[in-house]
Amino acid sequence: MKKTPILILFILMVNSNLIAQNDGVSAFLLKWENSKNYLLEIAEAMPEANYNFKPTERQMSFKEQLLHIRQNMVWLSETYFMENDEKSKKIEPNTKEEILTHLTASFNRVSEIIKTIYNEDLSVEVEFFAGPKSKLQILNLLQDHVTHHRGQLIVYLNLNNIQPPKYSGW
Repeated sequence: MKKTPILILFILMVNSNLIAQNDGVSAFLLKWENSKNYLLEIAEAMPEANYNFKPTERQMSFKEQLLHIRQNMVWLSETYFMENDEKSKKIEPNTKEEILTHLTASFNRVSEIIKTIYNEDLSVEVEFFAGPKSKLQILNLLQDHVTHHRGQLIVYLNLNNIQPPKYSGW
């Protein structure tokens, strides 16, 4: 008889863990934290003297890529997932340390914003410059955009004979 409460507790814990794994917001937040850590490792790997490096004239510099990633994540999260008008102030960090600080803060801000979203909200359609999109699509774009530019930054590291950090997918 004493085993029954323990068994029920075990089943509830396993079930809640499975639900969390299928929860779009929770899954995003886990991936987002890993994405943050990986991007910061990449940004840290490039010496500050090479932050203005760009492979060709038409491409963004390493620094510009990082600032572009930051600006896009702030814009998407604040525009499509915030109810109030408390927008981040425009910043222009110059040093590697300032950029890393602001990148970290922006990733954390996105996490705090997304934590306020209910999974049911992800099906809500919003107006986007590329046509109507669900909030789930905007959430996917947040991550996809970081991944896209992070891939370019890995190429920049390789072109400077710098070993990129080991990939961390999840």
